[in-house]
Order: sequence, then C-alpha cells, then structure tokens
Amino acid sequence: QVQLVESGGGLVRPDGSLTLSCASSGFTLADYAIGWFRHAPGKEREGVSCSSASDGDTYYQDFVKGRFTVSRDNTKNTAYLQMNSLKPEDTAVYYCAAQWVCNWHPTGYDYWGQGTQVTVSS
Repeated sequence: QVQLVESGGGLVRPDGSLTLSCASSGFTLADYAIGWFRHAPGKEREGVSCSSASDGDTYYQDFVKGRFTVSRDNTKNTAYLQMNSLKPEDTAVYYCAAQWVCNWHPTGYDYWGQGTQVTVSS
C-alpha cells in the first residue's frame, strides 16, 4: 500500500521547536521530491518547504526561511521538517506530499500524508 505517514505534531509555546516526520511505504522516497504544506483555518493550503529528489536542493518560503529545515533519510524512507522559533501564526495542520519535482502548488502531488496538527500557543 502506497502511503505517507506523518508524526511529530503537537502543542508548543512560542519560540519552541518541533520536528515532523514523514515516513513513506509502498514507494521509494529517494525517487520523489517531498513538499511540506500547511493549512490554517480560514486560509488556503500553502507550501512551506520542499526537498528535491534529484539534486538534494531544498526550498523554503520566506516566512519560514531561517527557522525551518527540511531533511531526509532515504535509508529509512523518511523525511523531516525541523521547525524552530515557532510563532503563533505557524499554527496549522502540516502535510507532507510526494511528486517528481518540487512545486509550491499542491496540485500535482501524487501522495499525501494524513496531516498533523501543530499548535503554537502560550
């Protein structure tokens, strides 16, 4: 069965940190770009970061640049999103998704995780 399974969300105070994991099964993670998206109430789903499969390049939206870091361990078929200096406006459901190339638009991604809630609040 092809799927992405996310974990690591939770409640954290402002300026805190969380690491999200995205484990793949049924396909080889190394062959795919892994995009990270988030969806906050009342807002559209937006791209946050992406890890390219082909050249290892990583991409970040300006609003997370310097705070979030993507990585992957292809031997474990798992990708990670390290989130530091979290702000209340980072509160959202976070998703990982896989497709051939990085793309900020959610359309075109072949596989999606189930989402994990991140809440930043004091």
